Amino acid sequence: MNLTLKIWRQKDSKSKGQMVDYKVTEISEHMSFLEMMDVLNEQLVNSGEEPVAFDHDCREGICGMCSMYINGEAHGPDRGVTTCQLHMRMFKDGDTITIEPFRAAAFPVIKDLVVDRMAFERIQQAGGYISVNTSGNTQDANSIPISKHAADEAMDAATCIGCGACVATCKNSSAMLFVGAKVSQFALLPQGQVEAADRVRNMVAQMDLEGFGNCTNTGACEIECPKGISLENIARMNRELMKSTVS
Repeated sequence: MNLTLKIWRQKDSKSKGQMVDYKVTEISEHMSFLEMMDVLNEQLVNSGEEPVAFDHDCREGICGMCSMYINGEAHGPDRGVTTCQLHMRMFKDGDTITIEPFRAAAFPVIKDLVVDRMAFERIQQAGGYISVNTSGNTQDANSIPISKHAADEAMDAATCIGCGACVATCKNSSAMLFVGAKVSQFALLPQGQVEAADRVRNMVAQMDLEGFGNCTNTGACEIECPKGISLENIARMNRELMKSTVS
């Protein structure tokens, strides 16, 4: 395939960015999207130009690092995949592909397609964990009965990889699907009950402090989420927050 790429280039967080056009040729439909970007960067380096900066790590849809807004969609036109799992067979010869970073006030651009998602880390640090007694008297997890339904729902919530697609695709730049998933994975299990009230209050407060918007139930976040995190997690987070105010 021969393609035209319109890519957001920005030297650093303080510089003004712009869209720049590039041509790539002989792209195989079997390549992943990031492999296509590698071809472009090799081409740029060989011609003495600055390569396009973009986030990536595992390239297996696990780490949540890759974050491109492709043709107006977080992670591109496929569903249930991250950018690194997107394949070029989703495009046609002669296509023009627009590639931008995830855009949100809480995700400032560092360079080109790389954004700072440390806001998610700070939300996690505010309460996305359980405190465990490691004195040697810790209760074995297998001795705590948990219903299969609760365990399955907790595991579904825990599949969130924190990529930020929910924020990028939301018209309000809301992080409620991410925070809802992180709250839910503990709220559904007995191990998470001890700190439940403090957890949800602290995580929601940090989310607001970071400048994320509010949820208006559009549902775009669930559609674009590569792990299919359900909106039910936002409802659960709201219930947990309400419960925490009367506990």
